[in-house]
Amino acid sequence: MSQSERVAVVCPSCSPQTETVHEVLKPGGQTTVRCTECGHTHKTKIEEEREIELSVVVSQDGESFSTTVDAPAEETLAVGEEFIADTPEAIMLVRITSLDIGDDQRVDEAVAEDVSTVWTRVVDNVSVPVTLHPGDGRRDETRSFKLSVPGDYEFVVGETEELNDEEFEIEGIHVRQNATNYRFDKFDRDGDMVFAKDVKRIYGRDETSSAWSVW
Repeated sequence: MSQSERVAVVCPSCSPQTETVHEVLKPGGQTTVRCTECGHTHKTKIEEEREIELSVVVSQDGESFSTTVDAPAEETLAVGEEFIADTPEAIMLVRITSLDIGDDQRVDEAVAEDVSTVWTRVVDNVSVPVTLHPGDGRRDETRSFKLSVPGDYEFVVGETEELNDEEFEIEGIHVRQNATNYRFDKFDRDGDMVFAKDVKRIYGRDETSSAWSVW
């Protein structure tokens, strides 16, 4: 704890029952603080949050690597949560996809100090699988590719996308299993929106001008 920090503790002068913001004057076992509400200076004991080192596996585009991150020991981790991983490779936003606890048992939620490995997927920049059928409706002649977009890019059913020299109208979106805040795992009504980081696959009608010229 540094001298410039602020903490929330009770003030014996103006707020003995409710915590108020205090400025740290002198850190230590008995920390000297000053109440920002009334200016009263007093000593108090501030419990330091215990941190542990977590083993994290980061996956991106079919490849993965291992790293470590620091986290509060008593923090609850859950599948679907996102956090910043500061790794030697890069600083990236990742989403928890699974948690290992003792004996390689996988769970959806656990306290950090009980977790042996955190499995994650990069979500700040993602590759989105797209499957298109020809504009004339012949679904037996489809093609697939992947689009690289920011994780918070919005795909909307019924809208036409022009990305990476591709042009197509979105007809349906399948959502990833670990995505949160979606009522369904597939959307096909005009106006339905899914963030790129939550997309399992997009289905659409090809509108690229030369895509089916051979037909």
